[in-house]
Amino acid sequence: MRADAVFEGGGARGIAFVGAIQAMEEEKVEWQRIAGTSAGAVIAALLAAGYKSFEIRKLLSELDFSKLRGRTIMNRIPIIGSLLELMFNLGIYKNDYLEAWVDSLLLKKGINTFADLPAEKLKIIASDVSNGQMFILPDDLERYGMTPADLKISTAVMMSASIPFFFRPVIWKSKDRNKSYILDGGLLSNFPIWIFDTPNPQFPTFGFRFVKDKVSIDPVIPTPLHLFKNIFRTMLQAHDLRHMNEDTLERTIKIPTGDINATDFKLNKDEIDFLYHSGYSSTKKFLSGWDFEQHKANRIAKIKEDKGAR
Repeated sequence: MRADAVFEGGGARGIAFVGAIQAMEEEKVEWQRIAGTSAGAVIAALLAAGYKSFEIRKLLSELDFSKLRGRTIMNRIPIIGSLLELMFNLGIYKNDYLEAWVDSLLLKKGINTFADLPAEKLKIIASDVSNGQMFILPDDLERYGMTPADLKISTAVMMSASIPFFFRPVIWKSKDRNKSYILDGGLLSNFPIWIFDTPNPQFPTFGFRFVKDKVSIDPVIPTPLHLFKNIFRTMLQAHDLRHMNEDTLERTIKIPTGDINATDFKLNKDEIDFLYHSGYSSTKKFLSGWDFEQHKANRIAKIKEDKGAR
């Protein structure tokens, strides 16, 4: 079966996507186009490059997640160091380790920039906070006087995964020498399930998103640092609780992630295994009741209904 895939942002919880992908591979799903935000952008980039679920699982098992928090000398100073990083660099940690890691994996497949992939194969969502606009890569590069050959996919992934306050924004200069501050795509679209939509699709677009019972935040806010943490946790996790319409729900695999948050980069083996198996079992359950023709009929009927109501 041919299909498109859209992966939600979710930081460390992205491990669950690997189990979901394995379940899809067992059903002989062939990915046509792939999109993602933040952690979803990492998985989308690796899939678009040709990596399979067993390869991605091995790569993640070897990844030192603690290095994703790109620590500096100031980070070693409790509280004050983080506040200084926020003041001078607009983010507590560097995010360049992720860029280098993704870049090395893509190069093994002979891929560097978006020009090395078929057109429309991969879309990554970021947020240009300098211009107040969603940044869909590579589609929106023309707006900056650039082409798909001008941007490395690993840089786009880093942009998409730059959680506000937690990571430094990517300060990006386009060819016209204008400077933009780029942050996590989740600011504007954490789950871009709409990105490949057409009125009469020839094959499905499956969405993969995380679900939590509630937004997990610190009830006590003793310092500005704690306030900043609660802001971005609320921002990211609130996406998991928002209402989705019937059409979106029909094609979305919902993956429980327990109490694990986006910024829990110190996961132990049990937590990693839980995420992986949650993604796998959730996808298997979803596919057991999936019917594309029924979904398409429902979608066409809903479009007609909406037109009739206008």
